[in-house]
Amino acid sequence: MQKSSTKIVFFGTSEFAVPALEALKNAGYEIAAVITNPDEPTGRKKIPTPPPVKVAAQKLGLKVFQFQKLEIGNWKLEIPDADVGVIAAYGKIIPVEIINLPRLGIVNIHPSLLPKYRGPTPIQTTILNGEKETGVTIIKIDEEVDHGDIISNFQFPISNEDNYKIIEAKSAKVGADLLIKILPDFLASKIEPQPQDHLRATFTKKFTREDARINWTKTAEEIDSQIRALNPEPGVWTTWNGKTLKILEAEAIDGRGGQNGRVSQEEKKILVGTGGGSIILKIVQLEGKRATSAEDFARGNGNFVGAVLE
Repeated sequence: MQKSSTKIVFFGTSEFAVPALEALKNAGYEIAAVITNPDEPTGRKKIPTPPPVKVAAQKLGLKVFQFQKLEIGNWKLEIPDADVGVIAAYGKIIPVEIINLPRLGIVNIHPSLLPKYRGPTPIQTTILNGEKETGVTIIKIDEEVDHGDIISNFQFPISNEDNYKIIEAKSAKVGADLLIKILPDFLASKIEPQPQDHLRATFTKKFTREDARINWTKTAEEIDSQIRALNPEPGVWTTWNGKTLKILEAEAIDGRGGQNGRVSQEEKKILVGTGGGSIILKIVQLEGKRATSAEDFARGNGNFVGAVLE
């Protein structure tokens, strides 16, 4: 593949950003620098772990910069000149004085149909709100979060089986493909980015552990959306016998009910009553234990069926 003379600075941290980075490299673009977050301690032993973008960049032989805080000083000292910047799930605000340093500015791959769901949790919020479709939007960034003019977008449906990890992977692939499709015309000034309708903007927030606690008075459909949206982080949970019980996988069904939070069993299925319908528990994890099927959990805990989860 012919190498492009365009120089790109890439900003990204999480797994979502990896397909875009790989797509740019495979398309022959020169990636002058990859900027990502510092390694973070993970696990019980707090072992320093590199972000997925760092791992991918090093495999591609790219120069990686990890700034605790992105500032104009360290940029000018360390980052080469570039034609355009590309952001995908970087996780930090780009300072105003850096935005226009690349000749054509910086573009961002955002996993929602902007102006809907600006902010840090667009995928989770989309699922939590029961949306039936989502998409990816590429914008040219400005000094406000997810506020810049739209270069292009792509829409796709959400099924009842799609959870956060599935939509994240789909969005990452769609975003990478869309970036490679539009980038030549954007670089050639053949695309005129269009302002967002800011009056239609909606905003997302970071979810806490309390946001992920199940309220069994809600409908089965609402709880199912919560489980699909907020796993693996912050992790959806309830309590049983005074201990935290994570609900990792479940399914909503209509036409059955019973007391809110009451566990019952039909044949091999473990059900919990809600404010409308029931939830079939599939994978659960009691604090301090490994994840297991709900059937095995009930088999090993004779007082689970009939209990009321809180």
